Amino acid sequence: MSHVIAQEAPLTQQFLTLILGEELFALPIENIREIIEFSGLTEIPLMPAFLRGVINLRGAVVPVIDLSVRFGRERTAIAKRTCIVIVEVEREEGLQLLGVMVDAVSEVLAVEPQQLEQRPTFGAQIRTDFIAGILKQGERFVIVLDIPHVLSFDELAELADSLQHTGA
Repeated sequence: MSHVIAQEAPLTQQFLTLILGEELFALPIENIREIIEFSGLTEIPLMPAFLRGVINLRGAVVPVIDLSVRFGRERTAIAKRTCIVIVEVEREEGLQLLGVMVDAVSEVLAVEPQQLEQRPTFGAQIRTDFIAGILKQGERFVIVLDIPHVLSFDELAELADSLQHTGA
C-alpha cells in the first residue's frame, strides 16, 4: 500500500494596488466588491472631510471615504483616473459596503506568503495600525492596508462626532 503525500503549494494571496499621490497601497482582493469610475457623488452637509459623500450603487446608498484625507493628507483631486473602490467591511450587523476614493488603481498582485513582511513599528507615513504588512515590488514598497482598521466604523463615527463638536 503506497501512501502519496500531497505537497501543499504555498497559498498565494491577491492584492489590488492603488495609487494615492505618489504612493502605492494594496488591499486584499477578497475585500473588494468592484471598482467604479468616479462620476460624482452627493455631498452630505456637516460631515468631516474624509467622508466625501454618498453614491447610489444599484439602489444602495454607499458612503464614500477619501482615503487620502483619512490618512491626514490633502483631499483627493478629481482627475481622469480617479475611481471608487467598493469594499465589503464585516460588521456585527453583517457586511457593509463602503466606497474608497483613490487617485487610481494599478494592478492585481499575486503574492506568496513569504513576500509579505510584517508592518513596521515606526517610520510609516500613516498610522501603523492601518498597515497589515509591506510588500516589496521591484524597488518600491507597497503598503498593504488593514481594512478593518482603516475603515473602522466606530472610529470613523467617533472622529466625525469629535470633529463636529470642535467645529471642524
